[in-house]
Amino acid sequence: MHFPISGVEVEPWVPPLVAFGVSFFTSMGGVSGAFLLLPFQVSVLGYTAPSVSATNQLFNIVAIPSGVLRYIREGRMLWPLTWTVVLGTLPGVLLGAVVRVTLLPDPGAFQRFAGLVLLAIGARMVGEWLPGARAADAAPPTGDMPPIEVVERGARRVRYRFQGKEHAFSTLPVLALSLAVGVVGGVYGIGGGAILAPFFVTIFRLPVHTVAGAALMGTFVTSIAGVAFYAAIAPLFPDRSVSPDWLLGLLFGLGGMAGMYLGARSQRHVPAGPIKAMLAAVLLFTAGKYLLT
Repeated sequence: MHFPISGVEVEPWVPPLVAFGVSFFTSMGGVSGAFLLLPFQVSVLGYTAPSVSATNQLFNIVAIPSGVLRYIREGRMLWPLTWTVVLGTLPGVLLGAVVRVTLLPDPGAFQRFAGLVLLAIGARMVGEWLPGARAADAAPPTGDMPPIEVVERGARRVRYRFQGKEHAFSTLPVLALSLAVGVVGGVYGIGGGAILAPFFVTIFRLPVHTVAGAALMGTFVTSIAGVAFYAAIAPLFPDRSVSPDWLLGLLFGLGGMAGMYLGARSQRHVPAGPIKAMLAAVLLFTAGKYLLT
């Protein structure tokens, strides 16, 4: 099947199948899987135009709601963290879209940028296992995981209780981090969850089972803004493919929708350690491929 916008030639069952496999595992860590689908599109499908970033964000829009709804039903959506992430990443993702189209249209330069982003994320997660590192959520989850209970909700600080332990974060550092991540996510074509979730776990010491829903919701909202912005500025760059490939993004999204729902449903039965190990391994492998080729 030929996709005229992207120029990709692939069987129609391949995008949803790949997206399903990726999203099932990554959604357990609060990540949509878009950070892995982009290397697949670039390296396997040969889709290197700037519009690949917008297509990746379109995948997020279609795929994420199923996982988000699952976390909401289970009472594991940390809303104060969610809205802090959205406020920070929204302006950043729009700026990142401009950078992608104007400064990084060349496939080689973009792949090096993507490699550095993935390397930084993976290295941060590996640092959690070095001697002296303290895991914030070492205890394995149980089948009957309790909902999140917000204890303090303020403009500067949020405290909440989960599995009998109290956790907290300051909103200003989260806002600053989200803004920076929004720029990177706008360039790379992700909502930022792939970067934010590891930082919430390793820097802010928040349990992965409480940040997953917030990271996914933040990615969903910022992806909507990213796709709309890419589509809006497309007429300004008639010589480049900027607007998303709607059909390809929809096929990826449909597979991701099923994978994300099942991943979110299965997360409560999977310890945090294997989830983080899986994410780190994939990140470092993909980063090495981009930087060494």
